[in-house]
Amino acid sequence: MKKTCLCLALLAAAPQAYSEDWVQWTDTSVTVLYGDDYKLANSDEQTTVTVESAGAWKYGDWFVFHDFINFNGGVGDSHTNYGEISPRFSASKILGTKVGAGAISDVSLAFTMEHGEGPVETFLYGVGLDVQVPYFTYLQLNTYRRDANDNNSSGWQFTPVYRVDIPVGSSNLVIDGYIDWVFASDENDYSNNIHINPQIKYDLGSVIFGQSQKNRLMVGIEYDYWKNKYGVDGVNQNTYSLIVKYHF
Repeated sequence: MKKTCLCLALLAAAPQAYSEDWVQWTDTSVTVLYGDDYKLANSDEQTTVTVESAGAWKYGDWFVFHDFINFNGGVGDSHTNYGEISPRFSASKILGTKVGAGAISDVSLAFTMEHGEGPVETFLYGVGLDVQVPYFTYLQLNTYRRDANDNNSSGWQFTPVYRVDIPVGSSNLVIDGYIDWVFASDENDYSNNIHINPQIKYDLGSVIFGQSQKNRLMVGIEYDYWKNKYGVDGVNQNTYSLIVKYHF
């Protein structure tokens, strides 16, 4: 619970905590998701409220999120929470000169702390690459070493993060998300797994409220595919959620 409060404090403080010399941009949002057919959960139907913060600062960038999950119709404890804190430290920003070649525009030290209710605490560290690819607003390729504190998920993970913007009339369609691929595991009882989690969102705010509210209110769907969920061999999750997302 203390880590949850810390995460929320960071989210709330991000826009105000530093001067403009330190923070280049910041974005905070809240998403409500509803879906069913979730595996290894108290109930296969759940509603999730996700609080996110993303931004860039003088020496790198960050992404923070926390999920507050309600198991609809669950038995016993019907709530849980899970979050990640992911800062990166840019070689180009720290050295004051571009570090990269060809399509690679930057190289970063990448870190993630997974935390929440239950045995989920894991620290990840590795290297991130920013890659410039046609049609992608951004594409980051992060390779991590996983060090699990209270579970058996230690190993190696590859995580691409991406966004594509597609103009649709006077509005915009956004396709973004991540892929978490644990491609090597230290433990025999933890299976390699891949979690693919794209969102397809329509910029409804710019249609209702005008272009001044562009990228403010988004609606759409999230697809969630997780092969060998939580490292459990043969447990495969394949589901959709309806989403509404608001950027402050």
